[in-house]
Amino acid sequence: MKLPPSLCIGPLLAAFLIRNIAAVDSQHEIPSSRRPSSQRRDADTKKGPNVLFIMSDDQDLHLNSMDYMPNVKSLIANHGTTYQKHFCTNALCCPSRISLLTGKAVHNTNVTDVAIPWGGYPKFITQGLNNDYLPIWLQEGGVNTYYVGKFSNGHNTKNYNKPFAKGWNNSDFLLEPGQYDYLHNIWTINKGDPQPFPGVNAIHLMTNQSLRMLDEAATAGGPFFLTVAPAIPHLGLSATNKSTFWPIPKPEYADAFSNATVPNTTNFNPSNATGASWIKRLERQDQTVVDLENGYYRARLRAIAGLDDLVSDLIARLEKHGILNNTYVFYTTDNGYHIGQHRMGPGKKCGYETDINIPMVIRGPGIPVNKNTSIVTTHTDLAPTFLSMFNIPLRTGFDGKPIPITNASITANSNRPFEHVNVEIWGSASLSEGINITEPKDLGAENNTYKSMRVIGSGYSLYYSVWCTNEHELYDMTNDDQQVNNLLSDSKEGMWKNLNQLQGSLLGHPLSKVMPRLDALLLVLKSCKESACTDPWRQLHPQGNVNSLADALNSTYDDFYNAQPKVRFTDCKPVYLIEYEGPQTAMRYNGS
Repeated sequence: MKLPPSLCIGPLLAAFLIRNIAAVDSQHEIPSSRRPSSQRRDADTKKGPNVLFIMSDDQDLHLNSMDYMPNVKSLIANHGTTYQKHFCTNALCCPSRISLLTGKAVHNTNVTDVAIPWGGYPKFITQGLNNDYLPIWLQEGGVNTYYVGKFSNGHNTKNYNKPFAKGWNNSDFLLEPGQYDYLHNIWTINKGDPQPFPGVNAIHLMTNQSLRMLDEAATAGGPFFLTVAPAIPHLGLSATNKSTFWPIPKPEYADAFSNATVPNTTNFNPSNATGASWIKRLERQDQTVVDLENGYYRARLRAIAGLDDLVSDLIARLEKHGILNNTYVFYTTDNGYHIGQHRMGPGKKCGYETDINIPMVIRGPGIPVNKNTSIVTTHTDLAPTFLSMFNIPLRTGFDGKPIPITNASITANSNRPFEHVNVEIWGSASLSEGINITEPKDLGAENNTYKSMRVIGSGYSLYYSVWCTNEHELYDMTNDDQQVNNLLSDSKEGMWKNLNQLQGSLLGHPLSKVMPRLDALLLVLKSCKESACTDPWRQLHPQGNVNSLADALNSTYDDFYNAQPKVRFTDCKPVYLIEYEGPQTAMRYNGS
């Protein structure tokens, strides 16, 4: 695997120096095959709010990347609300994006990977999702829809039109193999033939295309929904030979942040092993690896600085069109990222906070200004949220629900029922992106399948996971926000036979009482559909008198929870196969 950018971009950098000046001087102009869309609304379409949805790629929250985005802070966060407990429910690009666009949990889309046969654009098509997802619903409600950037993994120069992604009035999609090549992007512009742009920096192309699309959306008449999805700060991947390299920034940021290092938190390369499964078997990193991780971290920050400029340009263009105050602006990412935490090399796909708790800031009409909220929200909530913003009736089949965006709704839902997050993934781990780390062959990292959840309420913040190896994790994140003290570190399935031997307490109750409640909640969430995902306690207590973990800890329910089937796997599989995922249905309480 290649390391610093200087080692892997020689010919492309030369082309960049020769050709990029012309692109910059002409406002990054790109030949466009844009043509009027047959789906475009008439200019007299009813007026309404607009949505600009900006989504980066593999951006962290817990490594402080947002501290390097002053424009996002001053232009969005200071004029809106920061959702501090916003989560993706799958820490992998394609499954997370498809979940967002459908409002369904990943186990219900069954798009579980980035490539065929289990994921990617072809799986999105074969699952029938191209006929039934967000932009189609928005168009049916009279909203013009636009997309610029990365749509999905596996969306490439050979299949982009087999069929085209439906539901967009206009679209400029980044295509593989040039999705992640910072100096050799490949685009399909409004369904046109794939066009490579060797030598032009990806952020310049992204900025140009986004502004052109915003101009079109703003002048088309009627409300619009525009997604801007740069494939940044994702690890670079050559369009020509598939070698990897660090993100390449705009030239003005080539030497920025030269003293920045990965935050030295308690869970960064800890002296004692943490976690479960293959993570618990990782060796501590030596200084050479740490130095490489710091270099990669700086490369990501430099690329992120270009994203921050993009945000500024987009806000300025909204203001130029006179529609800023009537536009909801979102900034988020598809999934989080870790670098060195729990001794892991750079990557994602884990259930830890670094990978699932992600940036989410929103400004717009009625959004509280300069507000932070800890209300629990997820990417699965975004599709119903967008429909609500346009006053389009919600559809059946959603596994999420609209995010509270006004002061009144945030206050009303501060504690519950926005309490829980289902997190799941299948397949093998990505041991190290961007640097070479040699790990033992018997690590077991091919078994990275797990079901987990975050449960956050008044006085508690918990993470509970069950791995396909049937190892368990439980972190009391009120006291252990770095997730280094696994309260179930020595337990497998035998834990349930020796429940009373568990040490410790939570919420004033022994672990032996709390664990059956948590496991039953995960049992509901791991295969939930629709209201079972948004109101899992109702599945356990149909009477409606239990709405939170605190409610469920009433001693009246001890026997009920102790008798519940326990979450377990019968085998580790790289894909969602229900027959290997143990019990699927929880018992319902029949008392009063």
